[in-house]
Amino acid sequence: MTNGGKTTLTNNLLKALPNCCVIHQDDFFKPAAWAPLFQPQDQIAVGEDGFKQWDVLESLDMEAMLSTVQAWVSSPRKFARAHGVSVRLDASDTHILILEGFLLYSYKPLLDLYSRRYFLTVPYEECKWRRSTRSYAVPDPPGLFDGHVWPMYQKYKREMEANGVEVVYLDGMKPREELFHQVLEDIQNSLLNRS
Repeated sequence: MTNGGKTTLTNNLLKALPNCCVIHQDDFFKPAAWAPLFQPQDQIAVGEDGFKQWDVLESLDMEAMLSTVQAWVSSPRKFARAHGVSVRLDASDTHILILEGFLLYSYKPLLDLYSRRYFLTVPYEECKWRRSTRSYAVPDPPGLFDGHVWPMYQKYKREMEANGVEVVYLDGMKPREELFHQVLEDIQNSLLNRS
């Protein structure tokens, strides 16, 4: 969910895990009018709700994201070097890729590539408050959260659950350190069980 703590958790895991790369869903938004001049014209549609549809799967170039993930899968070390990610030479051949984003469970071709799925949740009021404290390149117009952002979160969460996508729910109200240690321990246990 928006402002649930995904990036904070991801950044902490990136620092703690050897041979770890991150691919951010936000890097795959289709070009928008506010983007640099060399970008094609605005590709983010305005929906029936009257808002730019940033919180829908169609706002993202998921084919490009899938290609990026597949490049990592085929050669994690080569991918890491090409993207300026340091690889610890003394580390094992185990490589970890973190995909960070709010719509990743809605794109079927990516689902089979995950070995672990985490889903951060926070209550409506907390989420709305956190969103109001953030500064975005394109500021939220009045009513966006209630008229588009929250309904889209609920829609995609229902779809994920209806499709039986297995996730570990994380309480985004818990302290950041506690969440970090919970996920780190889970990942480390998973790696130990595989070896």
